Amino acid sequence: MPYCTLADIMGLIPEEELIQLTDDYSLCAVDQTRIDQAIADAQAEIDAYAASQYPVPFSPVPAIIRKITVDLAGYALQARRQSELPEGWKERQKAALKFLENLSRGIVTLGPKESAPRSAGGPQVAAPDRVFSRESLSDY
Repeated sequence: MPYCTLADIMGLIPEEELIQLTDDYSLCAVDQTRIDQAIADAQAEIDAYAASQYPVPFSPVPAIIRKITVDLAGYALQARRQSELPEGWKERQKAALKFLENLSRGIVTLGPKESAPRSAGGPQVAAPDRVFSRESLSDY
């Protein structure tokens, strides 16, 4: 399940601009394949950061992950066509990457612990309480 949809991206980038960014063959239509690839690339980047703290892929997708996916996919679409990005896109990308870095370090979380984070370190071992100890064996 993708972390965002074309409709999510169209909430940030107008359709006319998306046509300019994705239409390589002058069909005057949004190229869904290019959008899907930008979303998949953004999702892979998010998963690479989040995998150290959370099971990925996310299901359901947290709202902040959806927003970051839109920002990263939108940045990629803008960058593929324009040498000079429109105002705000570099800041969106930097903010998204900073959040993901902090997420991977456990500095920020995705809200309430609905999906438990992975534990760091080695294997977890459970055992019953000790029956014998130095004190209980001191008479022998």
